[in-house]
Amino acid sequence: MSKLLSSPDTPIKVSSSLDKSVGKKNLVDDNPETCWTSQQGIPQFVQLGFSELVLPESVSLTFQGGFVGTRCAVKVPAPDSDSGNSWKTVTYIFPEDINGRQEFSLKSESSAVVIAGGIDRLRLEFEESSDFFGRITLYDLKLHGTTLH
Repeated sequence: MSKLLSSPDTPIKVSSSLDKSVGKKNLVDDNPETCWTSQQGIPQFVQLGFSELVLPESVSLTFQGGFVGTRCAVKVPAPDSDSGNSWKTVTYIFPEDINGRQEFSLKSESSAVVIAGGIDRLRLEFEESSDFFGRITLYDLKLHGTTLH
């Protein structure tokens, strides 16, 4: 059964933050008034870590219109990577330039093969932005899936 995998306890890394008031902790605090805003430049990323192996099923994102990551590579650790810094793209999602919550399925034949044994990290890498300067403003990130025991 699918459950929420992201929470205030989830370790998060981001490529950049504009300043501390718009930091990464705001992504999973369930407060619609707070957000993460990146510095300018593409690509930007948000990386989630998990204490146990997970099978991600869907992600929902709430952007600020005008600052939307319109092309996003969903990446998982490369299976043959010893360093932990090598990533494999399992799918792409294409958020619209709107303010509302958008949900994307992460289930596909190609991603199922790569993540079948579970993953301990997931990276959303924003390769394009609706902002001319490449900034991303994300109010909420929810990742749903199952944990492996």
